[in-house]
Amino acid sequence: MNGTVLPGTPIAVDFWSVRRAGGARLFFLSHLHSDHTAGLSSTWSRPLYCSPLTARLLHRRLQVPTRWIRPLEVGQSHVVGEEVTVTLLDSNHCPGSVMFLFEGAFGTILYTGDFRYASAMQGEPALRGRHIDRLYLDNTHCHPHRPLPSRQHATRQAARLIRAHPQHHVVIGVYSLGKETLLVDLALEFRTWVVVSPWRLEQMRLLELPDVFTAEEGAGWIRAVDVAEIRSDTLASWNMLHPTIAIIPTGRPVKVTHPNIHLIPYSDHSSFSELCEFVKWLKPCSVIPIVRGSVCQAYFQKYLSSAPQALPDLRMPKPVKESGQQQSKRKGQEPLRLLKRAARCSVPQGVVYESPEEYTEKSEDFMGVKVPQQDYCKSAFCSKEGCACYRTGKEKGKAELNGEQPGEARAASAVSQAPLSDEHFLTGFAEQYLLTPLNVLKRNSSQKFDKLVEDFFRRGEAS
Repeated sequence: MNGTVLPGTPIAVDFWSVRRAGGARLFFLSHLHSDHTAGLSSTWSRPLYCSPLTARLLHRRLQVPTRWIRPLEVGQSHVVGEEVTVTLLDSNHCPGSVMFLFEGAFGTILYTGDFRYASAMQGEPALRGRHIDRLYLDNTHCHPHRPLPSRQHATRQAARLIRAHPQHHVVIGVYSLGKETLLVDLALEFRTWVVVSPWRLEQMRLLELPDVFTAEEGAGWIRAVDVAEIRSDTLASWNMLHPTIAIIPTGRPVKVTHPNIHLIPYSDHSSFSELCEFVKWLKPCSVIPIVRGSVCQAYFQKYLSSAPQALPDLRMPKPVKESGQQQSKRKGQEPLRLLKRAARCSVPQGVVYESPEEYTEKSEDFMGVKVPQQDYCKSAFCSKEGCACYRTGKEKGKAELNGEQPGEARAASAVSQAPLSDEHFLTGFAEQYLLTPLNVLKRNSSQKFDKLVEDFFRRGEAS
């Protein structure tokens, strides 16, 4: 589903899940393609804003109750919800498709929906010289290595293909809405009717297109069918009646193996070069791709405006203030109970620790902090009193005599050496705990750890 809720606004575009819409209360439909109407049905019960042509088709196609459909004239500014001004602009994609220019306390947002850029858009008064804070961009063909010709050039390519098969009938695969201009141009070029299904003929009349369509079988040798009907089996059945070729007008990469199925790069979405030209001319503060899973912002970074951007109002809830009774209760708690609780929370259960020796160098380079290294010898015991392993070796021997694990003895020794002054009473244990090697700490169970904490504070109280 190519729809979204615009952060920091009450606006949702092509987004029809009220439960997941959060605070959105103004719903807009850019056009009537199925990937933009997922979730929209006869059960819809909120005001819905769209172009007059889309409104004309909406009730017929999806049975949305007419009382909820609010058509807005294209090219005019409208105030909706008493806080948002919206201007609908032709998006040059399919009949009834529009872009939305939103203005409000959140700044100025242009939501293109699906669109095919044309240089004539630069003459649009609503966009000329406009500061755009956020541009939601149709990034369907945002691929530098996938060029697309203009629709006029693609139409001429289709005409050449048809002329190369003068004895063949032609079947063109299209979606339920879109590519009507291609069909009209070919009908006028070859002076023939375009045969369509009865429901499509009714839609063509609703769209007030030129009278080149008919539902009468055999009246013309160009036929428009749903693109899903272009298959090997249907093509075989058509060729049993008359030699036939099929044309699929699309800008998407499609693998075709049948010799009588031909792809024409006719697209209703902007090419990569057209997207660059549009963003370069518009100079928005930021670009947000509409199609998820595709990252294209880097291509337009050099075209962005350096003017300050109006940020969305993403307000965080204010922290709840403590009452005087809660503060006194918190201050009256014993330090031992507080630190015991903190100690239990700070030792996660079931965590696999990575060896600190493996990542010491990397973490130092990343953080820019040098950690002092202790001078440990390779031997188990060392006679050098200045060496850290001399102390460690003595502790290990004492621990073995007492039946303790060496790791426990070192941890206990670290705790016993903590400073016990009032100023550092609470931080002393934390410092020693953090400086104790992980491979020592992870050998201690949580029960033994708690016992070390209690022993630490008992010694502090006794002193």
